[in-house]
Amino acid sequence: MKKIIAAIICIGVTLGAFSQQQTAEQRKDNKRNAKKEKMITLMRQEEEGVPSFHKQNAFGIKLNTDGWGISYELGRANSVTRATIFQVEFNEKKHRKEQKDNRQTNAGNFIFFGNPFVYGKRNIFYQLKLAAGQQILVGGKSNKNGVSVYGIGAGGLSLGLLRPYYVEVQDQLNENRYVKYDSPDSLLFLTSGSIIGGAGLAKGWNEMKLAPGLHAKTALRFDYNRFNTIISAIEGGINVEYYFKEIEQMAYNPSRKFFVNAYISFLFGKRK
Repeated sequence: MKKIIAAIICIGVTLGAFSQQQTAEQRKDNKRNAKKEKMITLMRQEEEGVPSFHKQNAFGIKLNTDGWGISYELGRANSVTRATIFQVEFNEKKHRKEQKDNRQTNAGNFIFFGNPFVYGKRNIFYQLKLAAGQQILVGGKSNKNGVSVYGIGAGGLSLGLLRPYYVEVQDQLNENRYVKYDSPDSLLFLTSGSIIGGAGLAKGWNEMKLAPGLHAKTALRFDYNRFNTIISAIEGGINVEYYFKEIEQMAYNPSRKFFVNAYISFLFGKRK
């Protein structure tokens, strides 16, 4: 009798495990089928002129002709070919006359290098940008391995942030200290032989000055991801900025209010 009961329990456990395995496989099959159906639905919607997504999010890394930047974009579809986009960007703009230098000092048999610095740099110029605009489909993918081309137009507010640029110098008493251009020690700042190195990111944050302005850009975006739910794109375009106060970046160079640059941006994100 005991052997019969043990056999029944063993059969029950085996059947239960087999049933659980079948259930897990069924769930996987259901997920694969649901994903496939979703892709088919998205392709059918695009062919019928219905928006293939309602919302998109994308992060970007920008390389500008005068600096670098990062961005975040939120998009809302209006039709299959048009979407409204909202963007926030943070950039650092460098002056075309900037040139990094490095000083070395000898101590016995050793050579020490100071932090790199830019001679004559008055301010580090950052920009925080808010923009709204349109994304328009210019050319769709002919197949899943094709490239979608979008036209981008956007503009909005640009808040310029000017952080004083400090260098480490050695004064007449052979003491090391940090100085900036707009200070009583500006002569040491502009005396190349007194400079030991740059201050890096340690100085000037509590002395930030604001410069409000406006900006606008136009660009082409090439989305090469094979799946419509994922964004993998390269964007290239032209950006213009105007500030309501003079932007002073370099000594011995005129300040400016108007800036133009070209850029390329690498974008990654998702659509829903």
